[in-house]
Amino acid sequence: MRTLIFFALTLVFSLPVSAGQNTTASDIRQMAERFLHTWAEEQRQLNRRIEYKIGNVDRRLKLAPCDGEPELEFVSDPLRTPSPSILISCTGKRPWRMYVTASVEAYGPAIVAARPLTRGERLSSAALTTSEVQLNASRRGTLTDINNIQGMMVRRPVKTGTVLTPDLLEAPDAIERGDHVIILARSGSFSVSSRGKALGNASIGEQVLVENLRSARTVKATVVAPGRVEIPMQ
Repeated sequence: MRTLIFFALTLVFSLPVSAGQNTTASDIRQMAERFLHTWAEEQRQLNRRIEYKIGNVDRRLKLAPCDGEPELEFVSDPLRTPSPSILISCTGKRPWRMYVTASVEAYGPAIVAARPLTRGERLSSAALTTSEVQLNASRRGTLTDINNIQGMMVRRPVKTGTVLTPDLLEAPDAIERGDHVIILARSGSFSVSSRGKALGNASIGEQVLVENLRSARTVKATVVAPGRVEIPMQ
């Protein structure tokens, strides 16, 4: 597996507006402020520190009264971008939607390089440390659990103190060219195995050409484990 998948946050929050009154720019700002304050408090419980500022809202703004409670949600993940937008929407007889920009700095613990890392190096806990960083300074994301990336390989040289991101790492090859492997031909619950030789390098989930040592045929197989590949039964 060449990439790591990361969690994307969407938070929904609602706030009442007095019935029968127009929704003003001041109302919109107050909604956005309280929404961000609530989210920041939730993030504090997760050991993250949030600094935020609401963008400009046109003072001349006047929207229809909201029959119910306006709903607020992030349009983009505030832990992946410093400029998330907030969508404020109202349903009812006179529905409306309003986007408010915000400036958000999210700080929290993330994995950084404890020393220079070389291309192709396999990671160990001794080469890594945890430090508070701005989590949303880059859309590439951050890593937080050292145990999850031990044994991964570094794609390119990394300087001391660099925040590790998923694109910097890749899984090591489970099979290398010349390795003897078990070829598993599977159809439902029935399977047959034979021995083969890998003709290239591949990690788990990737395909690789393999020579069947019994028949001398070359087949394309999927790596399922170190030293094991699988092909559909003909």
